[in-house]
Amino acid sequence: MTRYSLLDLVPVVEGGSVAQALANAADIARHAEAEGYHRYWTAEHHGMTGIASAATAVVLGHVAGATRTIRIGAGGIMLPNHAPLTIAEQFGTLDALYPGRIDLGLGRAPGSDGRVAQALRRTLASDANDFPRDVMELQSYFADDGRTGIVATPGAGARPQMWILGSSLFGAQLAAALGLPYAFASHFAPDALDQALAVYRRDFRPSAQLDRPYAMAGFNVFAAATDAEGELLASSQQQAFVALRTGNPRQLPPPVANYRNVVGVQGSAIMDHVLQCSAVGSPATVARGIASFLARTSVDELLITSSIYDHAARKRSLTIAAQAMADVVAPETRAAA
Repeated sequence: MTRYSLLDLVPVVEGGSVAQALANAADIARHAEAEGYHRYWTAEHHGMTGIASAATAVVLGHVAGATRTIRIGAGGIMLPNHAPLTIAEQFGTLDALYPGRIDLGLGRAPGSDGRVAQALRRTLASDANDFPRDVMELQSYFADDGRTGIVATPGAGARPQMWILGSSLFGAQLAAALGLPYAFASHFAPDALDQALAVYRRDFRPSAQLDRPYAMAGFNVFAAATDAEGELLASSQQQAFVALRTGNPRQLPPPVANYRNVVGVQGSAIMDHVLQCSAVGSPATVARGIASFLARTSVDELLITSSIYDHAARKRSLTIAAQAMADVVAPETRAAA
């Protein structure tokens, strides 16, 4: 049965605050848990006024403490920003506090620009082998196999579920080689989606963690009572993406009616490209969009994300998405019975 999960970027809305964004994160996670979402993920971003999840492990502890059963994880930790030992300690602590609930998705992008990376005391001047080496070093700390000569405390013996994230073939190849689950960032970087999934499934090698490929893909959902209302809700994230891609990042703005008519040709092209893996509109429209994406990708899990300005509207959107998943998955369940 296809699972569904939530990626929350902990958006800071215009006129809001970081404190409110973090309170909303805990509330949206509780709501997702009640609606049957399998996991809650947030991602490491730095130097962005509209995203409050930079201290990712701290945010995850906050959210895990506010929920009971939903898996909690990073989607992801940008490993080039950190010493692997530091991440082993952070996620070893989370695993000790919330055993059996912690995920650790790893990405090789910095989640920032060069100035922020330098401020983090890391360097972007690395070769292609650094990320795989860092992933395997991190695995060694958790396994406590002695290869590093260091016992991570906390960390040794911890069992967070490790994932490789990506938006290119590199991550797919690494996840396949290490026998780890793979998550593709199609919610904002869809170009290599089909090829990456094919490479991952073709080259997958079973591991102690996973005996067969397990793939997840990001998908934007902006659901409401009508198509028009869904389009209005989506305009906040559309504005934010256009601003980011044109060098003017901002906090999440309020929705704008008929935004496509005012954004111009360049803005429309950005939206069409970046947000092509999306379902926007009424429950029926969203259900069709989700069904089409699942038929295209055959992913094991759908990672639903949506930055909606109004918190209550965002919760309603997640409820509609959960019902759409139930409607889509029901025929699978009957066929397997």
